[in-house]
Amino acid sequence: VPAFNYSFSVKILITIPCLLTGGTEIQTLNLVRALVQGGHQVIVTCYFEYTPAMVQCYQNSGSKVICLSPNSTRIGGWKGVIFLFKGLREILRNERPDIAHVQYMAPGAIPIFLLRLLGMKNIIVTTHTAADIYPNLRLIHFVQKYCVRVFTCITMRAEESFFGSAELYNSDTILKRRNHFTIYNALPPNIHIREEQKTFSDKEITLGVVSRLERIKGMDLVIPAFAKLKKQYTVIRLLVVGDGSQRIIMQDQAIELGVNDSVEWMGRQEQSHLQSLYDRVDILLMPSRSEGFGLTAIEGMARGCVVVASNIGGLPEVVKDGKVGLLHQTEDVEDMVAQIQSLLENRVRTIQLSRNALLYVSQFSFEKYATAFCNLYERIN
Repeated sequence: VPAFNYSFSVKILITIPCLLTGGTEIQTLNLVRALVQGGHQVIVTCYFEYTPAMVQCYQNSGSKVICLSPNSTRIGGWKGVIFLFKGLREILRNERPDIAHVQYMAPGAIPIFLLRLLGMKNIIVTTHTAADIYPNLRLIHFVQKYCVRVFTCITMRAEESFFGSAELYNSDTILKRRNHFTIYNALPPNIHIREEQKTFSDKEITLGVVSRLERIKGMDLVIPAFAKLKKQYTVIRLLVVGDGSQRIIMQDQAIELGVNDSVEWMGRQEQSHLQSLYDRVDILLMPSRSEGFGLTAIEGMARGCVVVASNIGGLPEVVKDGKVGLLHQTEDVEDMVAQIQSLLENRVRTIQLSRNALLYVSQFSFEKYATAFCNLYERIN
């Protein structure tokens, strides 16, 4: 990965609720990599839950990591606020950062208010969701207008849902005293854009999911859809990568519907293993009920998968319907089946969508992401 050389260096505090294995943590890790390669000093503060493996990933990327909770546990209520205030106060005293970057403001804004109360003026906020999880947007608007320099969103659709307008950030963007922009998420370092065209066999097609196996991800819809398709297309198989509360339900569905012999259950996998698993998938399913961005979609497209996703959240912006993938109505198994069937019936169309996806996904490269954020930091400091 090339270095990003800039004529300035600042100390940046990145704050995040947890360091587990979700998309927010992966994208924040991308941010750390971008800033370290830009010559900045980065301190990451995790308030609550963390895994040693993820902490190590952040340290390996060149950042200092401070975990406020000694037992990796969450503290709620006023005790949590006081705990967070004391922890942030000590970090600001000891580290004296120039900029604070708050990750995943969902749905509260307590860390932002505490940082402002403690005298932090240059604050950036990145929200990794759309507005649908927030019961009241007045808090968001107050934060954006009075508390932070820049509020960034991960899709223009999300930004518009928050603020009624959207703008993709670039070096020519005009900065005001308070700002909101979109900066797209980037491919993680373990996923590379495929150079050669993906081959699609006439004999066997593999459908796949790479996801937390949770209801919000629509995982309860996957097996019923696969069972309907299996009646007509006996050569298709299903690869399930991930784990969660829906796994037992999905396995019971597969047994009840008589398709378990055609399903391969891989369980949760390390990030370093995902690229080889995407390479085994022809059609990648994302039947989510809510999705801020859809990191899995760009990972799959980078490996030539054709994504079939629900028309929800940021997915329509990331998966351009009929151009690089297909969208189906949310929670509609019949429509999902119809979209997959259109690919199974038309191999030429499937190959074309795969080719389009490989060209299209370059806009989500790490280089573009790093350049945007480093440029933004230079301009607000």
